[in-house]
Amino acid sequence: MSIHVVLYEPEIPANTGNIARTCAGTHSHLHLIHPLGFSTDDRMLKRAGCDYWPSVKVEHHDSFDALYSRYPEGAFYFIETIGEKNVYDFDYSDPDQDYFFVFGKETTGLPGELTARFEEHCFRIPQTDLVRSLNLSNTAAIVVYEALRQQAFAPIQIKKTVD
Repeated sequence: MSIHVVLYEPEIPANTGNIARTCAGTHSHLHLIHPLGFSTDDRMLKRAGCDYWPSVKVEHHDSFDALYSRYPEGAFYFIETIGEKNVYDFDYSDPDQDYFFVFGKETTGLPGELTARFEEHCFRIPQTDLVRSLNLSNTAAIVVYEALRQQAFAPIQIKKTVD
């Protein structure tokens, strides 16, 4: 069982960098659906201080359907401000299941045809109406850690410090 964070055509490199750090720190997989609004070449990553990037399990995909066909047994969930259910309404504790959490572009979210296709698996993060949405990297961290909490944080190996 694994947790997978899927970024649909991300536009802001800092958000993707923060999410990649969360993935590295939680043994989660990162999937980037193209086109990207930035470069992930080594020079750009080093410049952004992403020294943890080699620890991230990252896959690139040309489309959502390419990702979906590669992981037909995966449980896909779509995070969008329009979801009727919230992140806490779902069970992510099955030890044999791969969970894919799909996040949309920072400016426009997920395409309507995608959320309509998977309407039963769309959810939102509870929030007030004072903001349009939460920051993408914060939202990804909330979702990943809720799934980990339900799994008793099993994928995380805690390093012990030496006194």
